[in-house]
Amino acid sequence: MEKKYSILLYYCYAEIKDQEAYREEHHLFCLEHDLRGRIIISPEGLNGTVSGEKEGCEAYMEYVKADSRFSKTEFKIEAHNRIAFAKLHVRVKPEIVHSSLKHINPNEGTGTYVEPEDFNDILKNQDEDTVILDVRSNYEHKVGKFKNALTLDIENFRDFPEKVKELDHLKHKKVVTYCTGGIKCEKASAYLIEQGFENVHQLHGGIIKYGIEEGGEDFEGKCYVFDNRIVADVNSVNPSIISKCHVTDVPTDRMVNCANPECNAHISMSEEAGWLMDGCCSDSCRTHPERRPYDGTGYYQKNTNHYNPHKGVKREAAKID
Repeated sequence: MEKKYSILLYYCYAEIKDQEAYREEHHLFCLEHDLRGRIIISPEGLNGTVSGEKEGCEAYMEYVKADSRFSKTEFKIEAHNRIAFAKLHVRVKPEIVHSSLKHINPNEGTGTYVEPEDFNDILKNQDEDTVILDVRSNYEHKVGKFKNALTLDIENFRDFPEKVKELDHLKHKKVVTYCTGGIKCEKASAYLIEQGFENVHQLHGGIIKYGIEEGGEDFEGKCYVFDNRIVADVNSVNPSIISKCHVTDVPTDRMVNCANPECNAHISMSEEAGWLMDGCCSDSCRTHPERRPYDGTGYYQKNTNHYNPHKGVKREAAKID
């Protein structure tokens, strides 16, 4: 059966001076084309995951690229059998990916791009002088990572610079970074160069592009994604499962967010354990008074923070009258 929906993953580092105005324009365009997702607008650029019918997604990509600031935006496109979000959120934030590297402008220099085909060759011929570095958070690489990759025990990307201090012994090696869609590597690779690493590269388009173009070969497990799928299949060549259920310890590549909003831990959990624990990571979370109803997915929508994308349109209509 043909999949009539698309999921778009993209980012673009480009200066945006009119963030609030562009947010409203952008949000209205998405509403007009029945698109949903999570879009961040910041002074340094755009970052988003958008889902809808193929025609709406095609129109969205044309809309973004028609703006000269974002004309070089590269979209990772995945076919899907349903819309991957329940709602649309367009938010203005200081950065398009939360980090402690605000001083770095990726447009001024990053690690050399490695295309998926060449990355596949690197994986097959990796030697002791080559390091494949995962720059994602620990809950992401626990459910899936590249074979023989070096992972970092960080809970958030903003912890990356502190962790780099432990990697001094790698400064003379070839370091190839990767992340979900490439956005974190833009700053991570640039920071490594700033810290004296001599031979730095990054997987162009991240895990998602590699999965689309190379079948995800040698990616173990599943890829953590920031939509209501939570994890996505990447490897169609030699798939495997590397994570175990937080409750029963049985192998599973299924992941949930703890139903206790004050915890919200990202954990691997089998379907059986999910229902047994009401989507919670512990008995204390299960009995928490604020526990969210578990529907079998382990994905919970965030609040809209009272943003009204129609307010500008209403004001304009009043002026015309």
